[in-house]
Amino acid sequence: MGFDGVFSLQKIYQHTKSGIFGLNLRPNCGLYDAVMKYRVVVIGGAGFIGSNLVRELLNLNNEVIVLDNFSSGSIKNLKDMACQIIDGDITDFELVQRVLRGADYVFHCAARGSVPRSVADPIGTLNTNIRGTENVLEALKYSKTKLTFLSSSSVYGSNKLQPKEERMWLSPLSPYAASKLAGEALVQSYKASYGLNAITYRLFNVYGPFQRPDMEYSAVIPKWILSAEKSNSINVFGNGEVSRDFTYVGDVVKILVLGMKKDIDLDHPINLAFGNRITLNEVALKLKNYYPNLHINHLDPRPTDVRESSNNPKLLRTFFPSMEPKKFEIGFAETITWIKMNYTKDTSEKNH
Repeated sequence: MGFDGVFSLQKIYQHTKSGIFGLNLRPNCGLYDAVMKYRVVVIGGAGFIGSNLVRELLNLNNEVIVLDNFSSGSIKNLKDMACQIIDGDITDFELVQRVLRGADYVFHCAARGSVPRSVADPIGTLNTNIRGTENVLEALKYSKTKLTFLSSSSVYGSNKLQPKEERMWLSPLSPYAASKLAGEALVQSYKASYGLNAITYRLFNVYGPFQRPDMEYSAVIPKWILSAEKSNSINVFGNGEVSRDFTYVGDVVKILVLGMKKDIDLDHPINLAFGNRITLNEVALKLKNYYPNLHINHLDPRPTDVRESSNNPKLLRTFFPSMEPKKFEIGFAETITWIKMNYTKDTSEKNH
């Protein structure tokens, strides 16, 4: 799996596969109905979604190469996994070109995430998410490699129509959302101009194990769980009636791997969520079942927060009719368990 020394300036790690962080996250092999053996590059593979995807791909006998700059991903997410890990940035075109050479499939999971973070530093977000995506597309434009690009439901922005459908008008409200819409447009332009084999999925609010709760711009579910664990309180922006179509990361990964095998040729993205709308107040109440003395602090709403977000999964189910999503209560419990195992005092000292 070597690269003939071309990554002399990059940190390259090699791991062997075994259990990780105490959770038994094995694939449902029957769902895929085939033995795989592909060379797959996961860009952003040390991150939340990326590391879950890497685990599934390895369990299905694929050769996996991870490219990540570890700005938000963690090497711990890839502990004991038999993949090659390259520490590098997608804004480095020569590096991207070399890593992607010879790949059968590429999953572009890398992004500078978070709406609030993009408002605080729009240039950093736009540089990574637009320039980085352009580098990936440029490296693949004349190849036979199949690309999967992960976009975001944030591209709908000020469109208040619910539930969301793929052909609705788009109006981003933040630099992050704008960068994802630009990525969608770039992917489509390379499909049309160069015949690139690519598919785009718009992710809604993904949650689950390996989503970091300890960063300034962590997503709401892991952030709340860790806050409840440490201080028995959480912060809610606004009245809590903001709703999201929360999607369990294991379901996202299954769709991505199934989609890898399908020859889906669309001139627009597929929304990847199952129409399971839930308000933040409802999430807070479920959290209270685990932390009965939880105190909920209501703060002023944030102007860039989308008030409602839910998906009509009709198109998704057209391509993946047998896929049944995990119930929120079960996925939520698994997420709490994982955070307790890895971010309480005793386990965090052991794992860091």
